[in-house]
Amino acid sequence: FAADVLRADRDFVLQAVAQDGSALYYADDVLRADREVVLQAAAQDGSALYYADDVLRADRDFVLQAVAQDGSALYYADDVLRADRDFVLQAVAQDGSALYYADDVLRADREVVLQAVAQNCSALYYADDVLRADRDFVLQAVAH
Repeated sequence: FAADVLRADRDFVLQAVAQDGSALYYADDVLRADREVVLQAAAQDGSALYYADDVLRADRDFVLQAVAQDGSALYYADDVLRADRDFVLQAVAQDGSALYYADDVLRADREVVLQAVAQNCSALYYADDVLRADRDFVLQAVAH
């Protein structure tokens, strides 16, 4: 990639991640902990959150911002957040497809799935098989 001096240049890295979020991988560690830089990368590619500093990946507010940009960012959030019911309810309200990356227990939670489906009807595909086989639940979900 680029020389160390460029990898530590905030303006350069912001431009790079705006074009390719995965360029965050090459950024200096300090910039991988920079909220604006990581959010810019996640806006371009939700998987860029994988390269973010662990502190950001565990930050509720920050991860919600990233999920709002790209639901797939939830996959790279701290496991504690992916299993936190209140957090996942907020995440799927912003992007229903984020249900795919939620903890399995939450993918079987009726309220969480309904919230996801209300935002994106295709999210029903990511619900637990038991819910997807429940006639009454599926009718309720698609009625939204």
